[in-house]
Amino acid sequence: MNYFNPEDTICAITTGGGMSAIAIIRISGNKAIEVTNSVFSKDISSCKSHTLHFGNLINNAEVIDEVLVSIFKGEKSFTGEESIEISCHGSIFIQNKIIQILIEKGCRLATAGEFSMRAFKNGKLDLIQAESIADLIESESKAAHKTALMQLKGGVSIKLKTLRNQLIDFASLIELELDFSEEDVEFADRNQFKRLLEKIKSELEQLIQSFKLGNAVKNGIPVAILGAPNVGKSTLLNCLLNEEKSIVSDIAGTTRDAIEDTLIIKGYNFRFIDTAGIRETNDTIENLGIERTLEKANKSEIILFIIDATQSTELQLIELKKIKKENKGKVLVIVNKIDVSDIKIQEDYISISAKTREGISILENKLLKFINTEEISDNDSIVSNLRHYEQLQLTLHEIKSIIKGLENNISGDFLAINTRQALFHLGSITGEVTTDDLLGNIFGKFCIGK
Repeated sequence: MNYFNPEDTICAITTGGGMSAIAIIRISGNKAIEVTNSVFSKDISSCKSHTLHFGNLINNAEVIDEVLVSIFKGEKSFTGEESIEISCHGSIFIQNKIIQILIEKGCRLATAGEFSMRAFKNGKLDLIQAESIADLIESESKAAHKTALMQLKGGVSIKLKTLRNQLIDFASLIELELDFSEEDVEFADRNQFKRLLEKIKSELEQLIQSFKLGNAVKNGIPVAILGAPNVGKSTLLNCLLNEEKSIVSDIAGTTRDAIEDTLIIKGYNFRFIDTAGIRETNDTIENLGIERTLEKANKSEIILFIIDATQSTELQLIELKKIKKENKGKVLVIVNKIDVSDIKIQEDYISISAKTREGISILENKLLKFINTEEISDNDSIVSNLRHYEQLQLTLHEIKSIIKGLENNISGDFLAINTRQALFHLGSITGEVTTDDLLGNIFGKFCIGK
C-alpha cells in the first residue's frame, strides 16, 4: 500500500462498480467542504454536520447532475476529519466525470482502505474494529455478519485492552525494580502477579479456542460426507443443495475427488464436501481420492458418516468405529435409504432418505445444534481473524514463560523481557503497537472507497 500525505483530501466512488440507480462518492480531508463548495450550486461552508443538501453539481457553468450532498464534520465523521458524501445518479459517465472534476479541484484518488486507515489513525477505530469492517462487507451469512458486527462494536477489543492494561501496571513495577537492582527491592508482588498471569492465561486460552468456531463461521463450517461407495453421499449433497452438483451412479467409485459447495441453513453457512467412498481398492486414482477423503475429514468441523440401510452394516460399522476414534466428538451418523428398508435404527443415528428428502429437516436441525449456535449468539468475544489468532498464540507463549519464570524465581530483567513481548503482541492486535508494513497489509486488502 502506498502512503501519502495525510493532509491530502481524498475521494473515491464508494458504491459497487458499474451502472446503478444511485452512486455515492466520498470525500475526506481538510479541504473536503471547500472542494465541494466550488462545484455545488449552494454554499455549504457554514452548514451544520449531519445535514443533507439538494442541488446541482456544476463544472464551468455546466450542470453535471442533480445531487444530494451529505456533510460530516471533524470528530463526527467516520474518518474523524471533514467528510462529504455526494449521492448522484449511477451512470458510469456521471460517476467518473465527478471524480475527474474533484481531482481537478485538488483532491486525489483514495487508495484501497484509506478512509478506514484515516479512521484508525484518528482514533475512531482500533485495528480489530477496522478489520471487522472488511469482514462485515464480505459476510455471506447471518452468523458471519453477527460475528463481524460484534467485533465492530468492540467486544474483543475491550477484553484485550483490559488485559493489556492490567499487564502494563505490573510491567511498570518490574521495570522500576530494574532501576533499583543494586538495592535488591521488589515493587511487584510476585504472588499477585502470578494470579493475574493465570487469569490472563485463561482468558487467552478461551479466545484462542473460540477461533475454531469463529473461523468456521467466517469461512463456512466444513462438513465432510463420508461412507462406503454407493451409500448415497452424492445423492445427499445434491439433496441438500437442491441441485445436481455431484454425479450419481450405481457404479462404485464414481466420486474420486472432493466436490464442495456451500449452503446457508437458518443463517449459518455450511461448506459440504462430498468425498470418495472408503473401501479397499487396487485403483491408484481411487486410492488417491480416499486419501484426500481422510484428509478432508481431519480438517472438517463435522463429519456426516452415511450408512446404507439396504446393505450389510457389519463392514460399515467397522469403518464408522475407526472414523469415530480418529475424529472424536465430530461425527454424526446418518442411515440413508430408509424409504426402501425397514432396518431398526439406533436412537442416536439420524435416519433419512436422500432420494425422497425424508428426515432432511431433522438433519439440518442436528447440524445447527452440533455447532452450538447459542455460543455464537451470546458470545461477543469470538475470534475469527487469523492474524489475531496468531498474535494471541504468541502472547500465550510469553505469558506461560513468565509464569514458569516466577515459579523458578528468575530475576526481574528476564521477566521484563517476556512481559514486553507479551505487551507487544497484545498491542499489535488492537493497533496500540503498529508498523507501516502491518497497516499496509491490513488496509491494502480493503476495497477502494472504504
